[in-house]
Amino acid sequence: MAMRTEVPPAAPEQPDIRTFGPGSVLWEEFGLWTSAFAGQSAFLLQVMHPSIGTVVDQLSSFRRDPVGRARRSFASVQTWIYGGETAIEEGRRLREMHKDLKAVDEQGTTHHALSGEPWAWVHLTGFQAAASAARYFDPGKWTDDYADQVYTEFLDLGRILRVPERLLPPTVEDYWTYFDHMVENVLVDHPVAHDVLDMMDKVPPSVPRSLRPVLAPLHRGVGSLGRLVATGTLPPAARDKLGLTWTRSDDLALKAVGRAISRTTPLLPERVRYMPIAYQAREAARANARLARTLATRPL
Repeated sequence: MAMRTEVPPAAPEQPDIRTFGPGSVLWEEFGLWTSAFAGQSAFLLQVMHPSIGTVVDQLSSFRRDPVGRARRSFASVQTWIYGGETAIEEGRRLREMHKDLKAVDEQGTTHHALSGEPWAWVHLTGFQAAASAARYFDPGKWTDDYADQVYTEFLDLGRILRVPERLLPPTVEDYWTYFDHMVENVLVDHPVAHDVLDMMDKVPPSVPRSLRPVLAPLHRGVGSLGRLVATGTLPPAARDKLGLTWTRSDDLALKAVGRAISRTTPLLPERVRYMPIAYQAREAARANARLARTLATRPL
């Protein structure tokens, strides 16, 4: 079979880039630890893309260092939203880091990490994950107006990540048309997606051997919950492609988990609810606001 190659990525357009601050939905919601639940189905959707799955399979550290990879990913996502001007630099850093990443699949096709379609897909899976998670964790909040606001901010986030403007669906309606097309016609039953699911309840390889028997029950419990959330927040068509079952009892269990988390999370201190970068950014924003008020009322 003749070898084929994807067209390497072109330089993306450079529209105005806006960062996030207090009052935006992403600032309020995406620094919560509970937002990590939505990230699991997003990652599954990402690696179902043939290019992403191939590159992750051959070049990612997710198998040998899943904890380290997760920490780096969470820190990067938090920087996009809470980093101010550093968010823009983080977008540049990510593109630079991925520019030379490529892998060849079994059919001889070369996949580039920065090719436009997969680069956009990595970002755009986040909106579906947020919408799907909201159905279980905060169903009353996800109105049409709220979805429009979240999506507008996702477009800004895509620009921080240098997703080409032509690949950003302009409206929520356009997004769902795009998303359904991707799931139906582009995504595949990629083995990496099954690896991700299988690893959820396994003790990470980096854990010392002597501690594994102690931690194994904890990882099985956390992994079962993670698999429930990840499977339940996938779109049905993606579940079908992966051969995953989803029963009525599974759905009821996830709704019960969602209710419990949505009721208890607001009762926790802010320092506990939010990831470290998010919490510190929120603290800094309040301190800056207090300073601005003090300066505005200083004696003249």
